[in-house]
Amino acid sequence: MPSSTPSATSSATSTKPATCAMQEPRVSSRPERPKTSSSLLGQKSIPASSHPQTTTTCSAPILNCETIENKIRKNIQHSWRGILKVCQEKDVSKLGEILVSDFLDIAEKFNLDLSEGEINQITTKYDLKKNGRFAYYDFLQSSILLLKPQESSLLQRVIIQKPQKPMSPGPQTTSFFSAMLRIQPQILCCWRPMKRTFKSCDESHTGLLHIADFRQVLHEYSIDLTEEELFNILEYYDKTLSSKISYNDFLQAFIQ
Repeated sequence: MPSSTPSATSSATSTKPATCAMQEPRVSSRPERPKTSSSLLGQKSIPASSHPQTTTTCSAPILNCETIENKIRKNIQHSWRGILKVCQEKDVSKLGEILVSDFLDIAEKFNLDLSEGEINQITTKYDLKKNGRFAYYDFLQSSILLLKPQESSLLQRVIIQKPQKPMSPGPQTTSFFSAMLRIQPQILCCWRPMKRTFKSCDESHTGLLHIADFRQVLHEYSIDLTEEELFNILEYYDKTLSSKISYNDFLQAFIQ
């Protein structure tokens, strides 16, 4: 009995160092974590690389939407007037947007031939305010008008910060879209001779024309803009606020 008690105490004491021995690797493992700082840096670099991944995932639907828009572009170019008319009738508040359910009815009425997945992508892309409504003006302008310079100007604004306002185009308002869509059929009929007339008026070969000359050339081809329409068009294309307009950019918007 007395011999067993020391063994018990010794076992008890031996177990205590064992637990301490078990705790020592844990303590030693704590300073090992800073040693693996490269792994921590690698873990930190993962979120950094995940940021481009989030942008790619966000841009993927846009690329898919572009293929969808290319698919239905010809159909829309033939029936965009009817689509716009129905959209404007649905848009009672004149905000340039309608309910998604109304767009689904319009897409079915004009035989846009969109699958359920394609409709979901289109409606997600053009739900600009994230309020469950469909921005039909932006949808039509991407199918009818080619206003791509805005994308490059946004990149230029990121790289070159000083000329932010001069390099950026003006706002794409519903009034601007309405003016451009109204004259689109006339521009398509005569844009080649109109371009030659623009160049003949551009004696300095800068690609820019004064507002008065620009309006006069349009008048020669029976395209008369109201003061409001001219203001909205110049507000977008007069990037340098120089009272001049780039006629190449203007014509490029109508040529697909």
